[in-house]
Amino acid sequence: MAIVLSQDDYWELIQENTIEGHIESAASLLDVTWEYPSQLGQGSVQELSLRDGLVLAIANYQQHDDIIVHACDREHWLEYTFNISTSSQNLLNLTSYHLYGSGIAPKQHDKQTAKQRSQWVSVHIEPKVFQSFTGNSSGQVPPALQHLVGNLNQEYYVRSGQATPAMQIALQQILQCPYQGLTRRMFLESKVLELMSLLLEHEIEAQIGKQPVFRLKPDDVERLHYAKEILHQSLDNPPSLMQLARQVGLNECTLKQGFRQMFNTTVFGYLRQCRMEHAKLLLMQGCMNVNEAAQAVGYTSQSRFAAMFRKTFGVNPKTFATQRSQ
Repeated sequence: MAIVLSQDDYWELIQENTIEGHIESAASLLDVTWEYPSQLGQGSVQELSLRDGLVLAIANYQQHDDIIVHACDREHWLEYTFNISTSSQNLLNLTSYHLYGSGIAPKQHDKQTAKQRSQWVSVHIEPKVFQSFTGNSSGQVPPALQHLVGNLNQEYYVRSGQATPAMQIALQQILQCPYQGLTRRMFLESKVLELMSLLLEHEIEAQIGKQPVFRLKPDDVERLHYAKEILHQSLDNPPSLMQLARQVGLNECTLKQGFRQMFNTTVFGYLRQCRMEHAKLLLMQGCMNVNEAAQAVGYTSQSRFAAMFRKTFGVNPKTFATQRSQ
Protein backbone atom coordinates (compact mmCIF):
# COMPACT_ATOMS: atom_id res chain seq x y z
CA MET A 1 0.00 0.00 0.00
CA ALA A 2 1.39 3.39 -1.02
CA ILE A 3 1.89 6.39 1.29
CA VAL A 4 0.23 9.52 -0.12
CA LEU A 5 1.65 12.96 0.74
CA SER A 6 1.42 16.51 -0.57
CA GLN A 7 4.68 17.91 -1.87
CA ASP A 8 4.83 20.45 0.99
CA ASP A 9 4.33 17.72 3.62
CA TYR A 10 6.91 15.49 1.93
CA TRP A 11 9.63 18.16 1.99
CA GLU A 12 8.70 19.26 5.49
CA LEU A 13 9.34 15.70 6.69
CA ILE A 14 12.72 15.61 4.92
CA GLN A 15 13.82 18.94 6.38
CA GLU A 16 12.99 17.97 9.97
CA ASN A 17 16.25 16.06 10.57
CA THR A 18 19.38 18.07 9.82
CA ILE A 19 22.54 15.94 9.86
CA GLU A 20 24.91 18.83 9.26
CA GLY A 21 24.76 22.34 7.90
CA HIS A 22 26.66 25.58 7.88
CA ILE A 23 26.71 29.03 6.29
CA GLU A 24 29.89 30.34 4.68
CA SER A 25 29.84 33.83 6.12
CA ALA A 26 31.91 35.38 3.33
CA ALA A 27 29.27 34.58 0.75
CA SER A 28 26.26 33.77 2.99
CA LEU A 29 25.75 30.50 1.13
CA LEU A 30 23.98 27.59 2.74
CA ASP A 31 25.23 23.99 2.70
CA VAL A 32 22.87 21.60 4.53
CA THR A 33 22.32 17.84 4.61
CA TRP A 34 19.11 16.23 5.84
CA GLU A 35 18.60 12.66 6.96
CA TYR A 36 15.82 11.00 4.97
CA PRO A 37 12.80 10.54 7.32
CA SER A 38 13.09 7.18 9.12
CA GLN A 39 9.33 6.61 8.82
CA LEU A 40 9.71 6.74 5.01
CA GLY A 41 13.12 5.12 4.42
CA GLN A 42 16.82 5.74 4.90
CA GLY A 43 19.45 7.91 3.23
CA SER A 44 20.07 11.63 2.85
CA VAL A 45 19.35 14.76 0.81
CA GLN A 46 21.96 17.52 0.52
CA GLU A 47 21.41 21.06 -0.73
CA LEU A 48 24.22 23.46 -1.56
CA SER A 49 23.69 27.06 -2.65
CA LEU A 50 26.63 27.70 -4.99
CA ARG A 51 25.66 31.35 -5.46
CA ASP A 52 22.47 33.39 -5.19
CA GLY A 53 20.04 31.76 -7.62
CA LEU A 54 22.11 28.61 -8.29
CA VAL A 55 21.34 25.61 -6.07
CA LEU A 56 22.71 22.07 -6.27
CA ALA A 57 20.85 19.17 -4.62
CA ILE A 58 22.18 15.61 -4.24
CA ALA A 59 20.00 12.79 -2.96
CA ASN A 60 20.65 9.16 -2.14
CA TYR A 61 17.92 7.25 -0.31
CA GLN A 62 15.73 4.15 -0.32
CA GLN A 63 12.09 4.02 0.78
CA HIS A 64 10.30 1.40 2.84
CA ASP A 65 7.04 1.74 0.89
CA ASP A 66 5.76 3.21 -2.35
CA ILE A 67 5.18 6.95 -1.98
CA ILE A 68 2.84 9.09 -4.08
CA VAL A 69 3.58 12.81 -3.85
CA HIS A 70 0.84 15.21 -4.97
CA ALA A 71 2.11 18.57 -6.26
CA CYS A 72 -0.15 21.54 -7.09
CA ASP A 73 0.51 24.12 -9.79
CA ARG A 74 3.58 26.10 -8.77
CA GLU A 75 6.23 28.51 -10.03
CA HIS A 76 9.34 26.75 -11.25
CA TRP A 77 12.93 27.90 -11.88
CA LEU A 78 15.02 26.47 -14.67
CA GLU A 79 16.15 23.03 -13.62
CA TYR A 80 17.97 19.96 -14.79
CA THR A 81 17.89 16.62 -12.98
CA PHE A 82 19.90 13.45 -13.55
CA ASN A 83 18.50 10.18 -12.20
CA ILE A 84 21.44 7.87 -11.53
CA SER A 85 21.12 4.12 -11.28
CA THR A 86 23.06 2.27 -8.59
CA SER A 87 22.31 -1.06 -10.26
CA SER A 88 25.24 -3.25 -11.28
CA GLN A 89 23.68 -3.90 -14.68
CA ASN A 90 22.83 -1.64 -17.63
CA LEU A 91 24.47 1.34 -15.95
CA LEU A 92 24.55 3.60 -18.99
CA ASN A 93 20.98 3.36 -20.17
CA LEU A 94 19.57 3.93 -16.67
CA THR A 95 21.14 7.40 -16.30
CA SER A 96 18.56 9.79 -17.70
CA TYR A 97 17.98 13.52 -17.43
CA HIS A 98 15.14 16.04 -17.53
CA LEU A 99 15.67 19.66 -18.58
CA TYR A 100 13.01 22.16 -17.49
CA GLY A 101 12.50 25.78 -18.48
CA SER A 102 11.13 28.38 -16.06
CA GLY A 103 7.37 28.81 -15.79
CA ILE A 104 4.44 27.10 -14.12
CA ALA A 105 4.88 23.44 -13.16
CA PRO A 106 1.47 21.77 -13.62
CA LYS A 107 -0.29 19.67 -11.01
CA GLN A 108 1.14 16.17 -10.97
CA HIS A 109 1.30 12.90 -9.03
CA ASP A 110 4.81 11.50 -8.67
CA LYS A 111 5.07 7.84 -7.64
CA GLN A 112 8.33 6.74 -6.03
CA THR A 113 8.83 2.98 -5.88
CA ALA A 114 9.88 1.18 -2.70
CA LYS A 115 12.90 -1.09 -2.42
CA GLN A 116 14.61 0.78 -5.27
CA ARG A 117 17.39 3.19 -4.32
CA SER A 118 16.87 6.74 -5.58
CA GLN A 119 19.99 8.69 -6.44
CA TRP A 120 19.74 11.99 -8.25
CA VAL A 121 21.57 15.23 -8.88
CA SER A 122 19.42 18.30 -9.47
CA VAL A 123 20.33 21.91 -10.23
CA HIS A 124 17.91 24.85 -9.91
CA ILE A 125 18.78 28.09 -11.72
CA GLU A 126 17.00 31.40 -11.29
CA PRO A 127 16.16 32.88 -14.73
CA LYS A 128 18.26 36.01 -14.17
CA VAL A 129 21.29 33.84 -13.30
CA PHE A 130 20.73 31.78 -16.44
CA GLN A 131 20.60 35.00 -18.46
CA SER A 132 23.88 36.17 -16.92
CA PHE A 133 25.57 33.00 -18.21
CA THR A 134 23.92 32.71 -21.62
CA GLY A 135 22.91 36.28 -22.56
CA ASN A 136 24.80 38.88 -24.53
CA SER A 137 25.98 42.21 -23.11
CA SER A 138 22.37 43.37 -22.80
CA GLY A 139 21.26 40.10 -21.17
CA GLN A 140 19.38 38.80 -24.20
CA VAL A 141 19.35 34.99 -24.43
CA PRO A 142 20.04 33.40 -27.86
CA PRO A 143 16.84 32.65 -29.82
CA ALA A 144 17.43 28.89 -29.63
CA LEU A 145 17.27 29.08 -25.81
CA GLN A 146 14.64 31.74 -25.21
CA HIS A 147 11.96 29.09 -24.59
CA LEU A 148 13.83 28.18 -21.37
CA VAL A 149 13.13 31.62 -19.89
CA GLY A 150 9.57 31.97 -21.11
CA ASN A 151 6.53 33.63 -19.61
CA LEU A 152 6.31 32.77 -15.90
CA ASN A 153 2.53 32.51 -16.24
CA GLN A 154 2.77 29.71 -18.79
CA GLU A 155 3.49 26.01 -18.35
CA TYR A 156 7.19 25.24 -18.34
CA TYR A 157 9.14 23.54 -21.12
CA VAL A 158 10.52 20.04 -20.47
CA ARG A 159 12.72 17.67 -22.47
CA SER A 160 14.10 14.29 -21.42
CA GLY A 161 17.12 12.37 -22.65
CA GLN A 162 19.90 9.91 -21.89
CA ALA A 163 23.13 11.07 -20.27
CA THR A 164 26.13 11.09 -22.59
CA PRO A 165 29.52 9.73 -21.44
CA ALA A 166 30.74 13.32 -20.92
CA MET A 167 27.73 14.06 -18.72
CA GLN A 168 28.32 10.92 -16.69
CA ILE A 169 31.94 11.87 -16.04
CA ALA A 170 30.88 15.29 -14.73
CA LEU A 171 28.21 13.66 -12.55
CA GLN A 172 30.73 11.26 -11.01
CA GLN A 173 33.08 14.15 -10.32
CA ILE A 174 30.27 15.96 -8.49
CA LEU A 175 29.44 12.89 -6.41
CA GLN A 176 33.11 12.21 -5.60
CA CYS A 177 34.24 15.82 -5.02
CA PRO A 178 37.50 15.64 -2.99
CA TYR A 179 37.55 19.28 -1.81
CA GLN A 180 36.21 21.20 1.18
CA GLY A 181 35.12 24.75 1.88
CA LEU A 182 35.61 27.42 -0.77
CA THR A 183 37.49 25.14 -3.20
CA ARG A 184 34.68 22.58 -2.95
CA ARG A 185 32.06 25.18 -3.85
CA MET A 186 34.15 26.48 -6.77
CA PHE A 187 34.75 22.95 -8.06
CA LEU A 188 31.07 22.01 -7.82
CA GLU A 189 29.98 25.23 -9.52
CA SER A 190 32.35 24.53 -12.40
CA LYS A 191 30.91 21.02 -12.83
CA VAL A 192 27.32 22.27 -12.57
CA LEU A 193 28.06 24.77 -15.35
CA GLU A 194 29.84 22.09 -17.39
CA LEU A 195 26.72 19.91 -17.22
CA MET A 196 24.56 22.89 -18.17
CA SER A 197 26.76 23.62 -21.20
CA LEU A 198 26.50 19.99 -22.36
CA LEU A 199 22.71 20.05 -22.00
CA LEU A 200 22.41 23.40 -23.78
CA GLU A 201 24.53 22.13 -26.66
CA HIS A 202 21.97 19.36 -27.24
CA GLU A 203 19.12 21.80 -26.72
CA ILE A 204 20.43 24.24 -29.34
CA GLU A 205 20.95 21.42 -31.85
CA ALA A 206 17.41 20.21 -31.26
CA GLN A 207 15.93 23.70 -31.61
CA ILE A 208 17.72 24.77 -34.78
CA GLY A 209 17.18 21.41 -36.45
CA LYS A 210 20.75 20.19 -36.78
CA GLN A 211 19.54 16.73 -35.83
CA PRO A 212 16.66 15.80 -38.15
CA VAL A 213 14.21 13.36 -36.66
CA PHE A 214 14.72 9.85 -38.02
CA ARG A 215 11.32 8.21 -38.18
CA LEU A 216 11.26 4.93 -36.27
CA LYS A 217 8.50 2.35 -36.39
CA PRO A 218 7.41 0.64 -33.13
CA ASP A 219 9.03 -2.57 -34.39
CA ASP A 220 12.30 -0.69 -35.00
CA VAL A 221 12.27 0.55 -31.40
CA GLU A 222 11.99 -3.01 -30.07
CA ARG A 223 14.82 -4.17 -32.34
CA LEU A 224 17.05 -1.30 -31.17
CA HIS A 225 16.46 -2.24 -27.53
CA TYR A 226 17.32 -5.82 -28.48
CA ALA A 227 20.54 -4.60 -30.15
CA LYS A 228 21.51 -2.78 -26.97
CA GLU A 229 20.90 -5.90 -24.90
CA ILE A 230 23.06 -7.99 -27.26
CA LEU A 231 25.92 -5.50 -26.84
CA HIS A 232 25.57 -5.55 -23.07
CA GLN A 233 25.68 -9.37 -23.00
CA SER A 234 28.71 -9.70 -25.31
CA LEU A 235 31.25 -7.23 -23.95
CA ASP A 236 34.19 -9.60 -24.37
CA ASN A 237 33.34 -10.58 -27.96
CA PRO A 238 30.86 -8.14 -29.52
CA PRO A 239 29.43 -8.55 -33.02
CA SER A 240 30.42 -6.24 -35.85
CA LEU A 241 27.98 -3.56 -36.94
CA MET A 242 26.89 -5.71 -39.87
CA GLN A 243 26.48 -8.80 -37.69
CA LEU A 244 24.48 -6.85 -35.11
CA ALA A 245 22.19 -5.41 -37.77
CA ARG A 246 21.51 -8.89 -39.12
CA GLN A 247 20.88 -10.32 -35.64
CA VAL A 248 18.18 -7.79 -34.88
CA GLY A 249 16.71 -7.60 -38.39
CA LEU A 250 17.61 -3.99 -39.27
CA ASN A 251 19.70 -2.48 -42.02
CA GLU A 252 22.91 -0.76 -40.89
CA CYS A 253 21.59 2.73 -41.61
CA THR A 254 18.52 2.27 -39.39
CA LEU A 255 20.64 0.66 -36.70
CA LYS A 256 23.17 3.52 -36.60
CA GLN A 257 20.76 6.44 -36.91
CA GLY A 258 18.05 4.89 -34.73
CA PHE A 259 20.55 3.97 -32.00
CA ARG A 260 21.90 7.51 -31.84
CA GLN A 261 18.40 9.00 -31.79
CA MET A 262 17.08 6.70 -29.05
CA PHE A 263 20.12 6.42 -26.80
CA ASN A 264 22.06 9.63 -27.56
CA THR A 265 25.23 7.74 -28.41
CA THR A 266 26.65 5.57 -31.17
CA VAL A 267 26.53 1.77 -31.16
CA PHE A 268 30.20 1.49 -30.33
CA GLY A 269 30.08 4.46 -27.98
CA TYR A 270 27.54 2.51 -25.94
CA LEU A 271 29.63 -0.66 -26.14
CA ARG A 272 32.73 1.20 -24.98
CA GLN A 273 30.90 2.77 -22.03
CA CYS A 274 29.38 -0.57 -20.99
CA ARG A 275 32.83 -2.17 -21.10
CA MET A 276 34.27 0.55 -18.89
CA GLU A 277 31.37 0.39 -16.42
CA HIS A 278 31.64 -3.39 -16.14
CA ALA A 279 35.43 -3.25 -15.74
CA LYS A 280 34.99 -0.61 -13.03
CA LEU A 281 32.52 -2.91 -11.23
CA LEU A 282 34.96 -5.85 -11.40
CA LEU A 283 37.73 -3.71 -9.93
CA MET A 284 35.42 -2.38 -7.21
CA GLN A 285 34.50 -5.95 -6.22
CA GLY A 286 38.19 -6.86 -6.00
CA CYS A 287 37.65 -10.13 -7.84
CA MET A 288 40.07 -9.32 -10.69
CA ASN A 289 43.27 -7.37 -11.25
CA VAL A 290 43.56 -4.76 -14.01
CA ASN A 291 44.77 -7.18 -16.67
CA GLU A 292 42.01 -9.69 -15.89
CA ALA A 293 39.34 -6.98 -15.92
CA ALA A 294 40.62 -5.73 -19.28
CA GLN A 295 40.41 -9.21 -20.79
CA ALA A 296 36.95 -9.79 -19.27
CA VAL A 297 35.57 -6.85 -21.25
CA GLY A 298 37.34 -7.68 -24.51
CA TYR A 299 40.59 -5.66 -24.39
CA THR A 300 43.71 -7.58 -25.43
CA SER A 301 45.93 -4.50 -24.88
CA GLN A 302 46.23 -3.45 -21.25
CA SER A 303 47.67 -0.05 -22.23
CA ARG A 304 44.72 0.66 -24.53
CA PHE A 305 42.32 -0.42 -21.78
CA ALA A 306 44.09 1.83 -19.26
CA ALA A 307 43.92 4.81 -21.63
CA MET A 308 40.18 4.33 -22.21
CA PHE A 309 39.50 3.80 -18.47
CA ARG A 310 41.40 7.01 -17.67
CA LYS A 311 39.52 8.91 -20.37
CA THR A 312 36.17 7.65 -19.05
CA PHE A 313 36.66 8.00 -15.29
CA GLY A 314 39.59 10.41 -14.96
CA VAL A 315 41.79 7.92 -13.08
CA ASN A 316 44.11 5.05 -14.02
CA PRO A 317 42.55 1.61 -13.44
CA LYS A 318 45.51 0.50 -11.30
CA THR A 319 45.14 3.58 -9.08
CA PHE A 320 41.37 3.04 -8.89
CA ALA A 321 41.82 -0.63 -7.90
CA THR A 322 44.41 0.27 -5.25
CA GLN A 323 42.18 2.95 -3.72
CA ARG A 324 39.23 0.54 -3.55
CA SER A 325 41.28 -2.15 -1.81
CA GLN A 326 42.46 0.17 0.98
